[in-house]
Amino acid sequence: MARVKGAMMTRKRRNKVLKLAKGYWGGKSKLFKTAKEAVMKSGQYAYIGRRQKKRDFRKLWITRISAGCKMNGINYSQFMNGLKKAGITLNRKMLAELAIHDEAAFTSLVEKAKAAL
Repeated sequence: MARVKGAMMTRKRRNKVLKLAKGYWGGKSKLFKTAKEAVMKSGQYAYIGRRQKKRDFRKLWITRISAGCKMNGINYSQFMNGLKKAGITLNRKMLAELAIHDEAAFTSLVEKAKAAL
């Protein structure tokens, strides 16, 4: 039986890393060792970033809802409490969209929340 050497799989593995490092500056895109480090670090940043994105959007939605509430004479926490008591279950993303694009609908929600308090 023929002797199997690892050259082909090693080359494939290295090329995969170098392909991921394409566009990096200097040796990070050319040299396997530094490219591997850069790719590993960029993967960590990407993983962290996917979680931060969720936090950032939630913060943005809350800020937008809060601004809409202040225009209608109520604060954010009272508004959310009023919606819960009124039995209105809208997520923050949709509430933020209403606050920006449909002020009349948002104002009616604020009135319902105030009535439920």
